[in-house]
Formats: sequence, C-alpha cells, structure tokens
Amino acid sequence: MSSRLASFRGPSTPTSSPVAARQPSGPASPSRLSEFPHHRTLRSQLLELRNIAYEWDERVSGQGLKAASSLVDARTELDNELAMLSVGRQPAYPIVLEKLHFMENCIEDLHDVIRRLDKLFQKMVKIIKSLEILLHEVHKTKGWKFVEDPLWVTWSLEKFVTKLPYILKPYRRSLEMHIDLVEQLRPHDVTFEESRQIIAQWQAQPQLAQGGWDAVWEDICAVEVDRWNSPR
Repeated sequence: MSSRLASFRGPSTPTSSPVAARQPSGPASPSRLSEFPHHRTLRSQLLELRNIAYEWDERVSGQGLKAASSLVDARTELDNELAMLSVGRQPAYPIVLEKLHFMENCIEDLHDVIRRLDKLFQKMVKIIKSLEILLHEVHKTKGWKFVEDPLWVTWSLEKFVTKLPYILKPYRRSLEMHIDLVEQLRPHDVTFEESRQIIAQWQAQPQLAQGGWDAVWEDICAVEVDRWNSPR
C-alpha cells in the first residue's frame, strides 16, 4: 500500500472480536456527541466497502453460479442425448449447434462475472487508498495524538486505516481463484465430476471464509462505528 503509512505503527491483523464497548461511568465521550468530517468520511467509506462485498457475493452466488450450473447441465444433457443414439447414427446438427451456442453464452456470462469482480476489487483498492490520504491529511493538520484517539468507541482513525488493507488479500485471492475456475470449466471435455467440484469451490469462496467482510469487518463496525446500519 501507500508509503505514507510506513511511519504509522499499527497493531496486529484485525479479528472479528473487537473490544466490547463498556458502559460509561461518567458523561459520554465527546467523540460520541459530535463528529468531525473524517468521522463521516470513514463511516461512508466503510459502508461502501460493505456494499461492494455484498455485491461481490451476489455476483458469485447469483449470476456466476447460475451460468456455471447451466453450462454443466447443458453439457450433461448433450452427452445423454448423444449416448442414446444408435450406433453409427449421427446426431441432428441443429440440436448440437444449439447446445454449443448456449454453452458459449454461459462461458461468456462467466467472463462477465470475472470482469465485474475485478471492477469491484479495484473499487476496494481505491477506497482504501483514499482513506490513507485522509489519515495523512488529518495527521498533518491535527497531529499524531488526534489520529490515535478513539473515534467512537475504542478504535482510532489510525487503527481503521492501517488494518483495512488486510481485506484486500482474501478478495484478490478469491478473484484469482474464480478466474482459474472459469478456465477449468471452458473445455467442453471436462468431466461431470470435475465440473461438480469446480462449482462447489466457486460457491464456497474459501478465501473469504476467514478474511472477507462478513468474517471480520461487519462485527467490528457494528461495535466500533456509531450509527452503523447493521442490517443489509
């Protein structure tokens, strides 16, 4: 990420178990009573990251899964039709051509999903870079202590910005996995069992199970961000 963050000392990789907010024994913290522009900017960018993660899941589990399943079903149907032909009999040309055309459309749909996932990943990168710039500017004008002070509960601006880049790695790996799975599904001679395993991996998104938005950041934001709209 940006070299601007090289001087910011951040704690270890974030987990999905943030420090629970304690009931205040005295007056509410000033940060809970009034917000600065960087509070609102951070919240809006976190919400945008969540929206991107949700769209990612919808693309994979909706359009992508439908295209992959339809592709495998079409191949299975064609194989079954060909198997039922008498020995030496040729299949009807229009039937085979129609199936092949449908399969190619499914493959193109999968490529469209990949393109959309890549755009979503680039949006994530852009948001995190913009927050790095925000941290740099607030630090420059307000000083180090200001960016280390809690924003709403216990997490500071510095902690949010230095920990958010960890979300990029699982999404990048997930994107690379889906690109590879599309290439594995492309050949028409891939077996049904191989196709079934590919679809299962496509849907599982194992890279996001430990580091995706829902696995880590939704719980953190629900505790640490004031007025966080938890339901989708």
